[in-house]
Amino acid sequence: MIQLVTDSTCDLPVELLNRYPITVVPIHIQFEKDTFREGIEIDPPTFYRRIEDTGSLPTTSQPSVGQFSELFTALAANGDEILAIHLTSKLSGTWQSAMLAAKQLAGQAKITVLDSLTSSVGLGMMVREAAQCIAAGWSMAELVPHLEARRSEINVFILLKDLRYARMSGRVGRIRETLASVLNVKPILGVQEGALIPLDRVRGQKQAISRMIALAHEAVGDQPIHLAVAHAIDRPQAENIVTQAKTRLNCQDTIISELAISLAVHFGPGSVGFVTYPV
Repeated sequence: MIQLVTDSTCDLPVELLNRYPITVVPIHIQFEKDTFREGIEIDPPTFYRRIEDTGSLPTTSQPSVGQFSELFTALAANGDEILAIHLTSKLSGTWQSAMLAAKQLAGQAKITVLDSLTSSVGLGMMVREAAQCIAAGWSMAELVPHLEARRSEINVFILLKDLRYARMSGRVGRIRETLASVLNVKPILGVQEGALIPLDRVRGQKQAISRMIALAHEAVGDQPIHLAVAHAIDRPQAENIVTQAKTRLNCQDTIISELAISLAVHFGPGSVGFVTYPV
């Protein structure tokens, strides 16, 4: 049997996460001396309220090598193989921690660690497909190449509403200078080889949503896709994206999930994004 592991940036609705045997390792959120495990010890309302009260962003940190080693040892106790799929290594050290733990346990457990080169609902859709394939009896030798091929077919579109978070965050890298020069417009971001990149600049939220969907249509045309939308405490906007996307894209199914707070710390409340995932 294959045990499936991911991290708390994997944005899937709770009912989907609970449908499959998926182990979620929490990212750590730290407000000065207070550290919380994402999804366990802090919720989004508390997270945003603390930021507004303090006027500063918390830091995030990946699970330690020791945490992964302990988890992998427990999951492999019955001889099961382990597939760990994590958010892009370009934005976090989570993948590296998992890799180091897997190397420490080489010879004791069969562990494959996969860099999704994405996060949020992109990671969520990859994990969902992995869970479905495992349930269907796929072997690791079949599953890993399939998921690696999927990575290049995932299209990501992100719209920032509150640029304060992106300016304060040290993890937006290549887009910081772009954001500084476009404070009066809405930046649309994408992901290329696991890193954030600017795609376009549009004035106004309504026009920006339309442009995101147009960009998605340019990327996938009329081919059938899964559509997954993430939002930072703005579900009405996420539902608006689904409604508009259905008029232009060949959506076979849609999901809406709240953006992981370990990602929202970089993008800010009101941010929305979506991925197209191949059928």
